[in-house]
Amino acid sequence: MPKLAIRGGTPVRTTPFPSVGDASGRTVGAEEEKLVREVLSSGRLNRGAGPKVAELESCFASYMGVPHCVASTSGTAAIHVAVGAVNPEPGDEIITGPITDMGTVIPVLLQNAIPVFADLERSRLGLDPADVERRITDRTRAIIPVHLMGIPTDLEPILALARKHGLAVIEDCSQAYGTLYRGKPVGTWGDLGTFSLQQSKHITCGDGGMTITSDARLGDRAALFANKGWPNYGHGGRDYVCFGVNYRMTELQAAVALAQVTKLPGVVDRRVELGISITRALADLPELYIPPVADGDRHTYWYLAILVDQRALGVTTSTLADAISREGVPCGAHYIGKPIFLYDLLRSKRIYGTSDYPFCLQPADRAVRYEPGETPETERILDDLILVSINERMTDRDRDDIIEGIRKVMAHIEELRG
Repeated sequence: MPKLAIRGGTPVRTTPFPSVGDASGRTVGAEEEKLVREVLSSGRLNRGAGPKVAELESCFASYMGVPHCVASTSGTAAIHVAVGAVNPEPGDEIITGPITDMGTVIPVLLQNAIPVFADLERSRLGLDPADVERRITDRTRAIIPVHLMGIPTDLEPILALARKHGLAVIEDCSQAYGTLYRGKPVGTWGDLGTFSLQQSKHITCGDGGMTITSDARLGDRAALFANKGWPNYGHGGRDYVCFGVNYRMTELQAAVALAQVTKLPGVVDRRVELGISITRALADLPELYIPPVADGDRHTYWYLAILVDQRALGVTTSTLADAISREGVPCGAHYIGKPIFLYDLLRSKRIYGTSDYPFCLQPADRAVRYEPGETPETERILDDLILVSINERMTDRDRDDIIEGIRKVMAHIEELRG
């Protein structure tokens, strides 16, 4: 067997893989350019002046099978629009998962609500319903399940809890375009669904977001919230009917996103094809656990997530990921490293100046804790997690090199144990 690259051998792959950080791994091309030129030629760059943002909202709503969509400036903004539509009281609590980007948490704090973090299930990397229920109080207003890596959270128990306690459900689908749960798209199960158009997502316009709902009241409120509470997008009389912010997407962003949405089915299909092929090729390696896809579900592989049985393997996740990456495979360990609430910004509870607002609105004996050990399964998941990059521009040769690189390292695992 050839020597591992980490031990001085020749890597499986010496040329770069397609990357979502540039054109090699993105589907941006002539279609986007044509629509951008239309906007530039028109001179109508603002959504109040041009048609493209409204067209994008209609197109994405149709794709998702819902009547209401609000485009905004980022995935963070999309979640803020959803939280703003729910309209929590200051000091209300919103439960979410601790493996996520800060963009899931910022909107909660911006509405003067308090993020509460429930533990995750290893099987899907989604919220553990039992731990969610344990954290519900009389101040809980909403739950935000995050569909990590394109894997659908087990939503029915979450929705049952929401109905039981009168809570809103906002699905964070930033990494889950095209993901299905029991045959139905994620983002359409809860009260609202949110999507990101950031550079690395399934589709992109650089930055942007979409908030969807089937609820007319929430749809109207979301549109108002993204437009400073002003119903007219610059037309007609000036009136502010509720509090809101300016998250208006530009016509240039919408032009790119509009072309991207038409390519989304092909993007999703290719990622699913690659993800399933790699998963099947590694199925005989018991030390590597890839969350399975249940009947009726579809995992759309923002990344391929692999959980490592470090004890059985006798090698740390970091060492394994390093060895795989040295073979030229795009692989990293631990994702965000630690639960999001253990980063100093949240752990210190200093969001606004030197005050402890909004945390001071909680009774002292029920104050939320941001300490190690609060979500033990999440800590184990992060410790065990490696991620392999997948994108729709990868060829069958790219797929085969990923498989070969991982299998080569696993075949030489004894060398890493020393």
